[in-house]
Amino acid sequence: MKKALTFVALLLLNFLGFSQNGIIIKIEGGSDDISGLTHTMTAPGSTVFDVPFIIENQTGQSHQWVVTRYKINVPTGWADGLCWGHSTDPFGGTCYSSSQMSANPWTSSTNPNLLFTIDNGEYGKLKPQINPADDASGQAHYRYYISDPGSGYSDSVDLIIDYTASTKPLKQDPIVSINPNPASDYISITLTNTESAFCRIYDSFGAIVLKDHIIGTKKFNVSDFKPGVYFVNVEIPGLRPFSKKLIIK
Repeated sequence: MKKALTFVALLLLNFLGFSQNGIIIKIEGGSDDISGLTHTMTAPGSTVFDVPFIIENQTGQSHQWVVTRYKINVPTGWADGLCWGHSTDPFGGTCYSSSQMSANPWTSSTNPNLLFTIDNGEYGKLKPQINPADDASGQAHYRYYISDPGSGYSDSVDLIIDYTASTKPLKQDPIVSINPNPASDYISITLTNTESAFCRIYDSFGAIVLKDHIIGTKKFNVSDFKPGVYFVNVEIPGLRPFSKKLIIK
């Protein structure tokens, strides 16, 4: 009986989007409310790319929404991650890699330490990160559901991506950039030609002062670091770890 109910639930997930009065979903920089609708686009480049959505709360009450990603029809070999956070979060919220999102459907963390409150009139930022496989032309169909933890889905938006493998050149060597450098308050670590990396920052005595997982770009607060020389150790899957020098002034 439980298996039958699960099967029916997945069928409903496949075919039904949700739209609720009071939740407004837009492409960042756009003006149209696409809640319950579909955003269709062509893959823009050769590496992982972002599709930023704004999730606006006009329900009249506060929410601690989570996001559920459902892969309706995705070519074999494609990878996807996402970041989800409050619009005021300087670090872009909590980011999840494709390996962390292997389940389908997959739901963002309900850990109280990772939940955040979106008051009425505020909004969250949802940033799916899509990486088509080199040799897998086709169309990918994702759906992103918005809900309060432990409750049914409140709203959704579909994302359809068209991709032609011939437009994607051979992979280039990964590039890791740190800006600004020297720095005093914040640094941004940006990845190019790779989806994700794990980084550790060491002081001149070899002690770890910060470690985190990076997808795309991530901002770090270094205002508490003592002035001096630090080393950013970067680990990219399939490659040898390497270090870059960071100056804190």
